[in-house]
Amino acid sequence: MEQTYDIEAQIRESILTKERFLAECHGALQRLCQLATDCVLGGGKLMLCGNGGSSCDAAHAAGELIGWFEDKDREGIPAIALGHETPSVTAIGNDAGFEHIFARQVRALGRPGDLLIGISTSGGSRNVVRAMETAREMGIATASFGSARGGPVAELSDVAIAVPSSSTPRIQECHLVVVHVLCGWLEAALRAARS
Repeated sequence: MEQTYDIEAQIRESILTKERFLAECHGALQRLCQLATDCVLGGGKLMLCGNGGSSCDAAHAAGELIGWFEDKDREGIPAIALGHETPSVTAIGNDAGFEHIFARQVRALGRPGDLLIGISTSGGSRNVVRAMETAREMGIATASFGSARGGPVAELSDVAIAVPSSSTPRIQECHLVVVHVLCGWLEAALRAARS
């Protein structure tokens, strides 16, 4: 059987998407990094949420921040990936509905001075939207990783990263770049604050 999946085309498309991402999103990415720096240096924490692969990106970011990214000499950066506590998720989902799982956690854990980052490839994930609305009500800063589609998650963001693509794999690849840039930036900011 002849293989019809073009590996080279997929990688080239990924590279082109990242080049467009750099050209179109550099300023927003800097604003996100500064917002996160202000949050952390001000004593706040980062809360991240998303569904499916976006949930994995949230957990990846929290893991790099609480542990370390490249700087093994720094303290942990306060961060939490919402939705990774199975008892809470199943209780909230069962009793109130899946669309409330992140909002309930934001209400319980969030404080002014924190930053909520909603990750949604579609830009319309209802549970992420509710979390963003709750954060806004509570005076918590908001940011998002999204796509060219925009949507309510981006509209509820103080800073929105809109990957210039409608391809879910390409969007998710760029979201991982955002995670790594954010982690590297925060480590550099903490080093500068220590010196």
